[in-house]
Amino acid sequence: MSPAAARSSFLKAQPPAIAVEFAADRVAIVSVDRGPGGATVSAHGVERLAPGVLAPQLNGRNVQDANSAGDALRRLIDAAGLRGTRAALVLPDAVARVSIVSFETVPSSAADLEQLIRWQVRKSVPFAIDTAQVSWDRGSGNDFVVTVARRDIIEEYEAVCARAGLHAGLVDLATFNLINAVLASGAPDGDWMLVHLTVGDASIAIVRGHDLIFFRNKTTAQDESVEDLVHQTAMYHEDRLGGGRFARVVVSGLAAGAAAETRRNIEARFGVPVEAVDPRGAATLRDRIAAAPELLEALAAPVGILVREVA
Repeated sequence: MSPAAARSSFLKAQPPAIAVEFAADRVAIVSVDRGPGGATVSAHGVERLAPGVLAPQLNGRNVQDANSAGDALRRLIDAAGLRGTRAALVLPDAVARVSIVSFETVPSSAADLEQLIRWQVRKSVPFAIDTAQVSWDRGSGNDFVVTVARRDIIEEYEAVCARAGLHAGLVDLATFNLINAVLASGAPDGDWMLVHLTVGDASIAIVRGHDLIFFRNKTTAQDESVEDLVHQTAMYHEDRLGGGRFARVVVSGLAAGAAAETRRNIEARFGVPVEAVDPRGAATLRDRIAAAPELLEALAAPVGILVREVA
């Protein structure tokens, strides 16, 4: 069974062979071939974006410069020699609100369930729920992972893909697919934490088996460190989720910035080594692809969405 986090996508479809990820400071493209020996990254590209081209946020315009974003994506497509037109699209966590909701009784009708979920999450977003793209997937028991985003914001990113000649047939969030990349090599025994650091925000997820049991995305401020956010999450895990020692702590975003200090602080807090996210458990890299930490981080979420149905 594929992970609950992975299946909480905006559109349900089989994954194509190409994935595009938009982040605040970059766009990345990955192509994966599938064979008897598993998935292999056959082509990739990463291009940095100038500040202000994209402004990931929940309730405002995200694509500030569609020409620059589209041109960057087109250059990556050409450089990688990709010819496909269908693509999976990975978006920043900041564009959506993720909630884990629980019901005492789950309606047997899909229509009734949708109505109940929309009613439950309508007050969690600062826009009308009828303007939103709402997706959900069942976790453990009667828990559901619900993802809500403004439909027009999703369409902004889809339009950038269309400008570059790609049709985005599957859309999902970055952290969900980092989880996929980790789970592709097997679910850890016990609860584990994923910390996803980006320009301006941080997401923290806790996974139990294949089920997402906690998710938080927060804008990072100067007066609140990543370590503080991690500590708060750990306390909640112990007090409210019946958790104990984490089996693993995986971090994406340590390839740049104050990586060494952040790693040491998190390791000291949990008493377990902090692992960098590594997509090579989900898809092998061809010899000609250098495995620098920055590249592995850029490839992880696009690889995760492409292997989500076979992980």
